[in-house]
Amino acid sequence: MRSVSGPAGPLPSAAGFRFAIIVSRFNEAITGALREGALAALHEAGAASGDVEVLAVPGAFELPQAARAVAETAKFDAVICLGCVIRGATPHFEYISSAAAQGVMAAAGETGVPIAFGVLTTDTEAQARERAGPGADNKGREAAAAAIEMAVLFRRLGRPPARGAGRPFGFATGGDA
Repeated sequence: MRSVSGPAGPLPSAAGFRFAIIVSRFNEAITGALREGALAALHEAGAASGDVEVLAVPGAFELPQAARAVAETAKFDAVICLGCVIRGATPHFEYISSAAAQGVMAAAGETGVPIAFGVLTTDTEAQARERAGPGADNKGREAAAAAIEMAVLFRRLGRPPARGAGRPFGFATGGDA
């Protein structure tokens, strides 16, 4: 069994699971590095390229909406949300950070699909770069590790595999197919 090291040690194989990565384009230099960390973790854990879909949204505020829509398709075993909110001179930081965190948690609870929260909320750009750097401390990598672990747990608890393996996102079907 292939494994990647996660926050709690080695993780089980991601082979046979489908993952969606939703990444904010705002602060793209940072979120792109988070995306690369998440992709690396999934690849190292054995997820097939065709079982990972990357979707972009404008900013962190839109992550919960996209996560809910993706989870509701039942085509993914877990969703990974990646973004970066850097504190500024106004209260905007608090509103966006809170909305993103609460929205992602609500989407996970209401859809029953594991949704990992990989949104950086930092005081400075330097702090964000530090958390999105290469290696094991990349928070995108950590979010992917959490998603793998939760997908495996949910499968062990009896959740059926995601539908539509190999179909592109947005594939419309009739009935319960």
